[in-house]
Amino acid sequence: MKAASKSTLTATQNSQRKMMQKMKFAFTLSAISFLAGCQLLGPIFSRPIDTLPAQYPEGAAVESTPESQQAMGTWWTLFADTQLNTLVEKALANNTNIQQAVARIEEADAQAKEVGANILPTVTLDGTKTRSRVTGAGAFPVFGPNPRDNYIVELNAAIELDFWGKLKRANEAARANLLATQYAKDTVKWSLSSLVANHYLMLRSIQSQLIVNANNLKTAQESLALAQRRVAGGVSSILDVHQAELVVVNLQSQALEYQRLSALSQHQLGLLTADLTTKIAVAEVMSMPLPPVPPSGLPSQLMDARPDIRQAEQQLVAANANIGIAKAALYPSVSLSGAYGGESLELTDITKSLARIWTLGLDVSLPIFNGGRLNSRVDQATALQKQALANYIGVSQTAFTEVRDAFVSARVNREREAIAQSKQTITQKMLNIAQNRYKAGYSSYLEVLDAQRSHNEATQAFVQSRQDSLTSTVSLFKALGGGWSETASTQTSKPSAQPVK
Repeated sequence: MKAASKSTLTATQNSQRKMMQKMKFAFTLSAISFLAGCQLLGPIFSRPIDTLPAQYPEGAAVESTPESQQAMGTWWTLFADTQLNTLVEKALANNTNIQQAVARIEEADAQAKEVGANILPTVTLDGTKTRSRVTGAGAFPVFGPNPRDNYIVELNAAIELDFWGKLKRANEAARANLLATQYAKDTVKWSLSSLVANHYLMLRSIQSQLIVNANNLKTAQESLALAQRRVAGGVSSILDVHQAELVVVNLQSQALEYQRLSALSQHQLGLLTADLTTKIAVAEVMSMPLPPVPPSGLPSQLMDARPDIRQAEQQLVAANANIGIAKAALYPSVSLSGAYGGESLELTDITKSLARIWTLGLDVSLPIFNGGRLNSRVDQATALQKQALANYIGVSQTAFTEVRDAFVSARVNREREAIAQSKQTITQKMLNIAQNRYKAGYSSYLEVLDAQRSHNEATQAFVQSRQDSLTSTVSLFKALGGGWSETASTQTSKPSAQPVK
């Protein structure tokens, strides 16, 4: 009776002891997990202090209108040209640089998923079979068959406890790199759309020059016919005919050059759109409307819409997180591992209770001596973060300067276009007067030639000035990151005025 009571008491004590051990183990795991979630090494990212002026001093001195508040994105539609819209859409869909950027995004996304999976445990099912023979002349007798088979089936699991936030910082860097590749794709699209627009405007300008050339050639041929009639009537010398012939030949040679440039421009558009059979119908650049110019005083925060600035910022985020990863390598790494399965001499016995095997372990690895390699990696990561910071500041300053330059170019080119149009009107009047005076016999043919040359140059300069006005508007759209919207700009959140640690 006493023996039974003593046995019962011993079993109860053993049960309580096991319960306390389990509670201590659970508490230890909970504490480690709690600390793992609280510790985070390395600097916390904050955007650099914005030292740029709050507003762009340049801009059109106009009142705000619905047309001056342009939505971001499809800015090329403001040129009201269906062919341009089609070309840009084809380029964004088919250009090989875009396809490469998409593939890089997919690569970065897969890398981010791989890094993110490190915070989860790895579980594997392993099975082995061995056949071996042990000595029968040893200190211990051999029981059972010899040689013998041995079967092991185990479910293994391991997880690294993110004690110092290394895995979190790695995930932060991977996500930032993913965003950087997405913004890199936007940068390619942003540059590609402006490149297509500029080549299209150049083609339109060349086609307009061809039309101008054809009109001038017609006028020159009429002057040649007139000179021939006057020579036949004995009124003028043969020199007038030769001078008129020279003008015609020069215009014909100029037309061939314009035709060559037109073909090259179409070939370039075909390359950008990945459609090498592209053919652009002839149209004048003068028929394209001038998009509105933004008003003065736009906030400089509008340039945050530029994908190159966003890309540089995400690269800075990744470089900042890499410092934490390098610092975490200086501290102990803690991981849990365990296995559960069965081991037996016969495969049919592997599931029996006697064949059960299990292990549970806590692994700690602390670097003691590494010759300064780990500290050097921290210094490398810090230096790369400084480079990324300098790059971000440089990209921002360059973007601000590009916007200012684009504002000035847009304003000056529109003023030059107005002057070029006035000059064309004046030279047309001069040509009419010179031709009438020559027909009436009041002046020589040299006066007509000089007036024709001045008018040809003025007409071509007017076409070129329209192209310059349109391309400078494209540059302004690009510099602003795709357009502007006063409503959106007032809602842009300000960067936190904190230094990057």
